[in-house]
Amino acid sequence: MRALPHHYESVASVPAPAQSVFSHIDDHARLSSHMGRASWAMGGGRMEVITDEGLGRTVGSHIRMTGRAFGIRLSLDEVVTERDVPRRKVWETAGQPRLLVIGQYRMGFEITPQGSVSRLCVFIDYALPDSAPQRWLGRLFGRYFARWCTQRMVSDAVSHFRVREPLRTIKSV
Repeated sequence: MRALPHHYESVASVPAPAQSVFSHIDDHARLSSHMGRASWAMGGGRMEVITDEGLGRTVGSHIRMTGRAFGIRLSLDEVVTERDVPRRKVWETAGQPRLLVIGQYRMGFEITPQGSVSRLCVFIDYALPDSAPQRWLGRLFGRYFARWCTQRMVSDAVSHFRVREPLRTIKSV
């Protein structure tokens, strides 16, 4: 993989033990669920996650994503390169991804126990796309996409573990 000169990360405290957080976000379909929903960042499009028999939970496991953004067909193949339960997981693109604003990338998360909560950091190191039109788009929007993607992964994890107050019945007199 060529040099990945751009970096972005999002960090938050998740109200759960590290093992629980890891187990929850180790499911790549769940972690990438923001890509499966139509949104402004996807130009109204969405991506489908397809895993091999390792389900993205073993080193060497492949995860494919296909779909559309802004009406343009996108696809990529990722391979899990590191998995240290319950602390760290890393995956990177295999081959040349077909994306709009970023090119090849390495992405992952790190979980650090901090008492009754866990510090979750989701990061991406990426290159701009090779072709001229996408490279130009990458210069304009690559950082925004990286921020949106990492923030969605972190905020989805926080939301999953957030303590929800029980509903209270209020008596009317």
